Amino acid sequence: MRLLSVIEGELNLLFLFELEDGKRIEAVLYRGDTLCVSTQVGCPVRCIFCASGREGLFRNLTPQEILEQFRIVNRFFPVRRIAVAGIGDPLLNWDSVKEAFWDFKGMGLKVSFYTAGFPPERLRELLRLPHSGVTVSIHSADPTLRKKMMPHAGDLGDTLRVLEEELPKMSKKRRNRISLAYMPIKGLNDSDEEVERIGRLARRLGVSVTLLYYNRVSDFEPVDPARYEEIFLKLRSMGVRVTLSTRFRRDRVGGCGTLLVNREVLV
Repeated sequence: MRLLSVIEGELNLLFLFELEDGKRIEAVLYRGDTLCVSTQVGCPVRCIFCASGREGLFRNLTPQEILEQFRIVNRFFPVRRIAVAGIGDPLLNWDSVKEAFWDFKGMGLKVSFYTAGFPPERLRELLRLPHSGVTVSIHSADPTLRKKMMPHAGDLGDTLRVLEEELPKMSKKRRNRISLAYMPIKGLNDSDEEVERIGRLARRLGVSVTLLYYNRVSDFEPVDPARYEEIFLKLRSMGVRVTLSTRFRRDRVGGCGTLLVNREVLV
C-alpha cells in the first residue's frame, strides 16, 4: 500500500491510498488524533445516501491493509483512536476486522465501530468485544423504509433482536457506548412519525441516538438546520440521549458518507 495524496478540508485530513492491485481506498483523520479507517474496497450495503457504496463491493481488505492505513498516517500524526467507520461495513469483512482490532488494542488504541448490524451473529460478537463504542446505523425504524434506504443491510428485526438480547447483559457504562445512528433526509425519513418511532426504539433499548447530518452526495437533500434542531429537541423531550453530528462529520472532506472508492482526482 502507498499513500497517493492528502487533501485538507476545513477540519479533516483525507488520505488516498493505492493498494497493490491498483484499487484505491480512503481514510480520514479528524479531531487531530482519530483515524477513520476503511475495511473494504467499496461497500456491499449500498445505502442510497452514501457515496462509498455506489459501485458496490470490489473486495475485502486484508488485516494488514486495515492496519497499514494507521501505520502510514501515524508516521505524520499521533493517532490515539481508531474509528472503524470508513468505506465498507466491518461485519461484512469480520475475520480481517477482528484480527486488526486486536492488533490496534495491543498498541493501546481505543477502537469504535459503525455498522449496519448485519449479519446479526457477528453483531453479537462485536458487542461483546472490549470496544470503545458501537453505533448501529438504523436511519429508520420502519423496516420497509429502511430496506429502501439500505438495500443490503439485512433484516431490521434480526438486528434489533440481537440488541434486545445483548443490551440487558451489559453494565450501564458499556450500554452507554451503544448508539443508534439516525440521519434525517428531507422528504425521506424526516417525518414526525419517523422521529417518534426512532425515539421509542431508543428508549425501549436504553441507548442513545447519534443524530447525523446528511452531507449531500446525491440528489437527496439534508433537512434544514431548523428541522434538524426540531428533531433533536423532540428526541430529547422523549427522554432520549442524543449526540449531534459534529463539525468534523459535516466537513466536505471526509464527512459522513463522502468517502469514495477508486477516486482518481481529489478536488
